Amino acid sequence: MSNQQPETTAAKHNSRLPDIEHDHKNGHVHKHGHSDISGRKIFFVTMLNVVITIAEFIGGLVSGSLALLSDSLHNLSDTVAVAMSYFAHRIAQRPKNARLSYGYKRIEILAALVNSIALLGIAVFLIFEAVSRWRSPETINSTLMLVVAFIGLVANLLGVFLLERDSHRSLNIKSSYLHLLSDTISSVGVLLGGLAIRFWNVVWVDPLITMLIAVYIIIQTGRMLRDIVSILMQTAANLDYDKLRRDILAIDHVRGLHHIHTWMINEETIFFEAHVQMEDMPLAEVQTITEKIEELLKAEYGVSHVTLQAEVLTCACEEVCDA
Repeated sequence: MSNQQPETTAAKHNSRLPDIEHDHKNGHVHKHGHSDISGRKIFFVTMLNVVITIAEFIGGLVSGSLALLSDSLHNLSDTVAVAMSYFAHRIAQRPKNARLSYGYKRIEILAALVNSIALLGIAVFLIFEAVSRWRSPETINSTLMLVVAFIGLVANLLGVFLLERDSHRSLNIKSSYLHLLSDTISSVGVLLGGLAIRFWNVVWVDPLITMLIAVYIIIQTGRMLRDIVSILMQTAANLDYDKLRRDILAIDHVRGLHHIHTWMINEETIFFEAHVQMEDMPLAEVQTITEKIEELLKAEYGVSHVTLQAEVLTCACEEVCDA
């Protein structure tokens, strides 16, 4: 099997990248994906975000802009997200062992869960602060707000540019890339708010922008949490099970398929197990058929690991059960 895979059904249905381990008959494993992501680039983006966070936090305190303070907290969470996603990715590359037979891949999901909960906490805090500021408006130094917001915008654009290429090869890094992209949008909002305060003295726009940033964070985080919880609850992978069943039954000597179970240990790695009813035949021929099924599932559906139980007698469940 070559390292170059065509677009799979799993990719069409799940928008997953083909970061799949392929176990070949000779026992070695090929890893496709994002192990070559530049640590130096991630480190630079992280340090860049630290500088933005500090600048916006100090600028927000001095200028009195809650929007700047909220953007600095958003940047802080994204700084942690970028660093956490990279280190989680590095740990996930460690090989399996007797204690962790699935390996370390789920640590990326746990890192995303921690980051999502922190983001929700920050968003709720920002909403309370925005409501308080709306009731008691404060004088804002719009010039300082504009200068700091512009610096933040330029730095965020640089971070987005640096991660754009790797975001196409890693869903984990893509999440950090989208965080930085949202920071860029936030910086634009703060910049526009600073202009409105400077030229029209509409100080209420500052808490308004803060509220919008917080709501945006909640919406994006809610979507992430939905996917994270689905994976942790071992929800079945989003595959076309009717087509999958037809494809497997089309293989010679296969008479039935049932007790299908699929689950994921991260957003890319699908595990598959099922009972396969076959004609009565020698064990060597059974192995040939199971290998064909395994190759089909990996090539067409993006499945990473396949476990099949061959049967001759009819099972009580003739259809696709527990899919």
